[in-house]
Amino acid sequence: MKAVIYHNPRCSKSRETLAILDETPGVEVEVVEYLKHPPSRDELARLYARAGMTAREGLRIAEDAAKPLKGADDDTILDAMAANPILIERPLVETDKGVRLGRPPEKVREIL
Repeated sequence: MKAVIYHNPRCSKSRETLAILDETPGVEVEVVEYLKHPPSRDELARLYARAGMTAREGLRIAEDAAKPLKGADDDTILDAMAANPILIERPLVETDKGVRLGRPPEKVREIL
């Protein structure tokens, strides 16, 4: 099984999630450092749809750049995430079984 993780190596939750993926037998992991190679707006929309999440639920609200998005709709949030990927909550993991936000990291086991 292939798993794609949208990863930030500076994030402890992202590192913990990657460790779960690496330790799971039969999982081929593709690491995308999303701050260097951000997903497009359409790709983010697709990932959140597969995860059953809204863009707002995928917004990293702890970032100062998220404050102006407090009352924004999902389209505006997706545009902001595509322009400034630090706003993307991490890590997102996709397999053929679905997409999960690794918060907590153990949630990715649902799609392995």
